[in-house]
Amino acid sequence: MKRAWLALLILIAPSLNAQSLLYRGPNMGGTWVADGGVVQFNFLHRFYVAPGPSHTVINYPNFTLAAGFGHGVEFGGRFATKSLVGIGANAQSTNETELFARWRPVGAEGSDGFSVALTPAYNLLAKSVDGEVAVDWTRGWLTLQGAGRGVGRELGRIGEHQVALAGGVIARFTQYIGVSADLGSFVAPVNNRAAWSVALNVLIPGSPHTFSFEASNATSATIQGASVGFAPSGSNQILYGFEFTIPIHLKRFAPWFHGRPKPVTLGAPAGTPVAAEIRISSLKFATDTVRIAAGQSVRWVNGDPVEHTVTFEVEPGSPLIPPNASYIHRFDKPGTYTYHCTPHPFMTGVVIVR
Repeated sequence: MKRAWLALLILIAPSLNAQSLLYRGPNMGGTWVADGGVVQFNFLHRFYVAPGPSHTVINYPNFTLAAGFGHGVEFGGRFATKSLVGIGANAQSTNETELFARWRPVGAEGSDGFSVALTPAYNLLAKSVDGEVAVDWTRGWLTLQGAGRGVGRELGRIGEHQVALAGGVIARFTQYIGVSADLGSFVAPVNNRAAWSVALNVLIPGSPHTFSFEASNATSATIQGASVGFAPSGSNQILYGFEFTIPIHLKRFAPWFHGRPKPVTLGAPAGTPVAAEIRISSLKFATDTVRIAAGQSVRWVNGDPVEHTVTFEVEPGSPLIPPNASYIHRFDKPGTYTYHCTPHPFMTGVVIVR
């Protein structure tokens, strides 16, 4: 069981860049683009509870899978079951698939200032060429979002082109907790109901994973689905649910194909005398605290299949330490040196120099 959990952590271990729901509204595409070699998987699940006496629960799961190719470009797809987009126009299914590409020429998620992204897409259910231009503005704890959407063929309205506008706001109370809201609607012409959502968003400490608790009236997160609200009976229908984000880094599978890397030593030259050695294994420093004399060195050995760092609070630390590599640091002055791993902040340790 322990090895199974370790394998799961390694597969989805934190990175320096992963999509965060603290910077995106539930029904907004946003401007985030996966790094090259990173596959982003998002699971969005919404459900509707019918009035009594049956209280029947109807589920609306959504899946997003996108791969980054560098230079601000990603390709991906979205799949939604029981999509509202599939109702009407003699559609033979309510399973909606959207293939998309995204290019972000300006900005980066989480950085102050403007970010701009272009997202061309094709909706297989609607047989429609769609697209979105998204703009985000971030300043400290606040992010504002806007989007213009074009639809070649609105499903449910035979042969009708459409334009939609959407906007949202995200407020972060801390680095771990925020709230968001957004509103989007077809406007040329206005028909059906506007799509809205509100959410409580959290960053899971020590991980790149974000989780949101949501309420909305939209059944899917595609360009078309996020532009129309769910109200088939003419009254407001509220769907509740959650979204979970998972980045998968392909380079972590390199040992499967290339074997274990050759040992290398970073920091002090190989052969430098060391007073203590700390193994890095199972996403933790095996020894929490070591004690040495001034002028002595400590060696960290990375036994995990992922990269780590030794980052000190008061002086420069290591670069990324590859698997099967080591890092040696000499301590010349007495003191207490606390450190952590930058990609995995929950990994901490202390060196006490007498």
